[in-house]
Amino acid sequence: MSTWHSYFKEKGQAPDWPYPVRFDQEQEISSDVLVIGGGIAGCWAAISAARQGLNVALVEKGDTVRSGAGGPGCDHWCNAPANPLSNVDPDEWAEHMADRPYCNGIGLQIQCRENFDTLLELEKIGGKVRDTEDEYVGAEGRDDKTKFMISPRYTKVHSYVPWAIKPTTFKSNPEGKLNNVVIRVWGSTFKPALKKECKRLGVKIFDRVMGTGLLTENGVQGGRVIGATGVNNRTGEFMIFKSKATILSTAGAGSIWLISTELGGYSNMMSRAISGDGTVMAWKAGAELTTMEGSGVLRIATGLKHKWYTGAGDASYENVPLVDANGKRLPLPIQGWVDAGAMVPSPEVENKIREGILKGEYALPFYGDFPAMPEVERKATWNLMLGEESTTKIIIKTFNEAGYDPSRDLLQSYKFIEGNSLPQWGEAGYGGGLVVDWNLKTTLDGLYAAGTQMFAPEDHSYAAATGRYAGRKAAAYARQVSESKISREQVDREKARVYAPIKRSSGIEWKELHAGIARVMQYYVSEFKNEALFNMALGALRKIEEESVPLLFALDPHKLLRSLEDLSLLSYAQIIIQAMKARKASSVPLNFRRIDYPTLDPPEWNKFLTIKQENGKVKTGELPMTFWGNMKNQYEAHNKDYSGVYKGK
Repeated sequence: MSTWHSYFKEKGQAPDWPYPVRFDQEQEISSDVLVIGGGIAGCWAAISAARQGLNVALVEKGDTVRSGAGGPGCDHWCNAPANPLSNVDPDEWAEHMADRPYCNGIGLQIQCRENFDTLLELEKIGGKVRDTEDEYVGAEGRDDKTKFMISPRYTKVHSYVPWAIKPTTFKSNPEGKLNNVVIRVWGSTFKPALKKECKRLGVKIFDRVMGTGLLTENGVQGGRVIGATGVNNRTGEFMIFKSKATILSTAGAGSIWLISTELGGYSNMMSRAISGDGTVMAWKAGAELTTMEGSGVLRIATGLKHKWYTGAGDASYENVPLVDANGKRLPLPIQGWVDAGAMVPSPEVENKIREGILKGEYALPFYGDFPAMPEVERKATWNLMLGEESTTKIIIKTFNEAGYDPSRDLLQSYKFIEGNSLPQWGEAGYGGGLVVDWNLKTTLDGLYAAGTQMFAPEDHSYAAATGRYAGRKAAAYARQVSESKISREQVDREKARVYAPIKRSSGIEWKELHAGIARVMQYYVSEFKNEALFNMALGALRKIEEESVPLLFALDPHKLLRSLEDLSLLSYAQIIIQAMKARKASSVPLNFRRIDYPTLDPPEWNKFLTIKQENGKVKTGELPMTFWGNMKNQYEAHNKDYSGVYKGK
């Protein structure tokens, strides 16, 4: 079979690899704290640990200056009730946020207590968080004294999910004033500032290096984590990292049900580089995971949808009124939000509009009516919100260069005209992750997690606050332990696994393997779920593992990177299915429906299911819904020496 490589080899036109290739060569690095994943959480973890005076290494398979889901930017700093304009108590807000099933009360408490401190620290190192140039004077939510831009969408009620919507009265805000817990920010300035600060503090940054496996004491699964292995995706060099404490911050996994690299635009919420590497490394080392069965629909920018780029359906499009093709206003409160809380319209509102379309009350397509907005609000939405958010920044640039004028032109919404993506294209398992305690330590000694590496993660500021928190906790642990000797046998096994694709010169390439994994998930782990289909899926994935993986080949370090990501996706998919098999009930909040167990959320199943690997076998367990205990008391008990902005209200 002819491939791109064979074609160019036959023609004698294959381009030279622009970097020195060092396959099989090794580099060994020692540090007190090792951070794997240089996104928002990883950078903050490295900075926090380095500020404790420790030797820190940061491993990132892209370039830390822009890597990760939040690398290009963000427009909202959410859940910051400690800011001076907030009218609610941080502890009360955290408790309110945790009043929903299958959330992460530990992470939410940390976010609400510490992410405003994190924001102020970010400002000191070069991040822009205020309207210092007075560009948006008069915009709703702008405070003239502090020059903070409060998001107008957060008012009396905040709920992420339709089933949790209910009126809330806060003891700290009995008059029902605006809660003011979300701040608009210039997120495109954040990542460069974070990398610069890492370098200033002496963090050893290893860009273009993919973490491939965790090293454990004596090479034993379930043992203390004492480092990791990696591979440089430009030189192919094998990296061995020794550490006293390790922090995983590589996020969850995207693209398990989807591969569309040949289409015009990779229409998916998460980057292809987010391939579940950290979760799979932890799984193989014996760490516990939870909520991996959740197939929650991330109803923004998922699957083959284009909502993110349009006038509808996401936080970035604040205050944009929606109209139909005849200019008739749609019955959506603010940009489709429910009580200015949920990111998308409720099912009831969506059904009402859908029925209206069928009856001829509304004409498709719909449009975001930017010209109808006051000038300063239009400017704030177009330039600040959409211009600073990671996945819309390039869209705005493209539209502007094409001559789009928001003061004159409507912006078409693809809502209701492109059909509905499969729920799993919201990436089941993405809300799953590592079980952590109040130190953000996993169930393995020496291993910590931050950001979307943890179960039930939240947004950009959550990643920042938990990364900063994990860094200081891991640093405290590292001070108390000594470096342990790595197992050469474990290193050699991982090295053989990593380099297997480059030992072959023909077979199948990474795109074929990825497509096969996605097809299995689309066929057998899709809208209809039951034990028989799960078993067929596992059988098909095992067949891929046994027959296709041994044919996987890579002719350069970049293709090796992509191949190793596929192997992560393959393991991640199997973990998801095993977790789905373990939950013998359907669940609304997990968006998990089984044909063979149709009862929704029976009381005996209102619990976290945990899953881990032990000696090649899958072990399941369970945790109570609020296993973290009293959030305020636990946080304060574990952070007696922490001094931040919040002093109590």
